[in-house]
Amino acid sequence: GINAEYGQTFQHYFKQINLRMSVSPEVASKCLVIPDKSGYDTSMFNIPVKYANFLEKILIPNGLVKDRTHKLAVDILGTLPSECKGLVVLCVLKGGYKFCSELVDAMEKFICSSDINMSIKVEFIRLKSYHNVSSTGEIQVIGLSDLSVLQGKHVLIVEDIVDTGMTMTKALKLINQYTPASVQCASLLLKRTDKSCGYIPEFIGFSCPDEFVLGYGLDYNEFFRDLPHIGVINNEGIEHFKEH
Repeated sequence: GINAEYGQTFQHYFKQINLRMSVSPEVASKCLVIPDKSGYDTSMFNIPVKYANFLEKILIPNGLVKDRTHKLAVDILGTLPSECKGLVVLCVLKGGYKFCSELVDAMEKFICSSDINMSIKVEFIRLKSYHNVSSTGEIQVIGLSDLSVLQGKHVLIVEDIVDTGMTMTKALKLINQYTPASVQCASLLLKRTDKSCGYIPEFIGFSCPDEFVLGYGLDYNEFFRDLPHIGVINNEGIEHFKEH
């Protein structure tokens, strides 16, 4: 019928978009794909005055970030085995704290409204791989908690963004040394970049263009974490907030 034809047309259209943006079928099936060159005029949003002149655009509004996070919470809980009584969430600081807080809160609300008998415990790790706008190629592990508590536990790593994938690969290697029962990763963003090592998280909020994104916990030299939306910095912002 007509609806079926329209459905096939739209499926073909979005498939072509994904191909043009180099989004694999696996990634496209896991997340919302933010097209290249997309975004919103910053004047349409409430933005802190200190950042108003330093953003090129808003890429993902706060409301969409939260709605997508709530859906991820349900998806994550649905993958855990029925005998799972506890989940250890590893929040990758600093960038992952807002996403992790929203995600854990959504999971706990879902647990309370269902017959799931499970507790969530949050631990923290900190990995640093950025200096100004370029990855240094090295990862500093800072302020690790006692990861021996992960032995035999179901673990969810929560990250703000997977860029090259090297940071998360390093984190997984470290965590697997403690022989957890399972390890999965939830990343708010997966950047489309030819520098990727090929790592794909189990749960992804959005596939985003290869631009320097910030806000909602993501920073540029410790600035912009408090921006409620996810935006793209402009050249003036890069210069203004660079380290001296």
